[in-house]
Amino acid sequence: MSELSLLEIPLFRRLQDSQRVLICGAGGGFDVFAGLPLMLALQRAGKQVHLANLTFTYLGGTDAKYLMPGLARVTGATRGEERYSPERYLCEWLDSTFAGQEHAVYCFEKTGVRNLIPAYRNLVRTVEADAIVLVDGGTDILMTGNETGLGTPSEDIASLAAVNALDVPVKLISCLGFGIDAFHGVCHAQFLENVAALAAEGAYLGAQSLTPEMQEAKHYQAAVNYVHERMPARQSIVNGSIVSALESRFGNYHRTERTRSSELFINPLMCLYFNFDLTAVAKRCLYLDMLADTSTIFEVSAAIEGFRKLVDHREYKSIPV
Repeated sequence: MSELSLLEIPLFRRLQDSQRVLICGAGGGFDVFAGLPLMLALQRAGKQVHLANLTFTYLGGTDAKYLMPGLARVTGATRGEERYSPERYLCEWLDSTFAGQEHAVYCFEKTGVRNLIPAYRNLVRTVEADAIVLVDGGTDILMTGNETGLGTPSEDIASLAAVNALDVPVKLISCLGFGIDAFHGVCHAQFLENVAALAAEGAYLGAQSLTPEMQEAKHYQAAVNYVHERMPARQSIVNGSIVSALESRFGNYHRTERTRSSELFINPLMCLYFNFDLTAVAKRCLYLDMLADTSTIFEVSAAIEGFRKLVDHREYKSIPV
């Protein structure tokens, strides 16, 4: 690749020749929302963008149209599972904000890597994707396996393994929400150590921040708030924290009762995207090969737990201040 300028963002430089980009939420639930600003920016650049997500919604309780077992197309018109359906409510928001077209989120059911790979291949063929950006709400997808804590890795790493197996020209990872995974035991000094290791390989594609003045950030805030209103009992801790940071909140600020029992550290770094080459991240995951034959998400979790018992854990480090 030719030299970059400070005026260029490496992530978008990697995507400049791509025309049909698939943005996928890695960790389930609300992770796809972390990809919304990227989708809007790429669409403004003339790209065709599709959204997908590893879903926590029980799709069998909806009338979503299945492309194959384990993969369904959810729209704002999808019915069923009213209490928890972030993808459907996101589509509702998109339809009302950008009139004239029906928006969709392709949803992967939670499953093992062996089943997730063919579902991804089916979707890539369906939308004719020539690039994939796997988005993580938080940063725990970068944990290699021997850190002090891994956060909530099962869904993230199942998605990472599946996308790594695909024959797609451009495969990238983008993480939004630095610091949020402390809520789940991640040591962020170790995250930064992992970023440095990827940078040494030329696989770190830099970081850029959402700011409140950006159109994409305003839309992101509006979408998160809309869906939270539809699902008041199941609001996203990750995306709620990022929105709080965009609102210039700081410190132990809580926008949902779900976090009241813990101390938060809302701060501007939560608005940073950290971007990476996906293949390089996959190569650094110490247990990725152990997941190849998993058929359920429970087998994925068991394999990770088994690996953790066999490996020495890196010592916790605080970020010097």
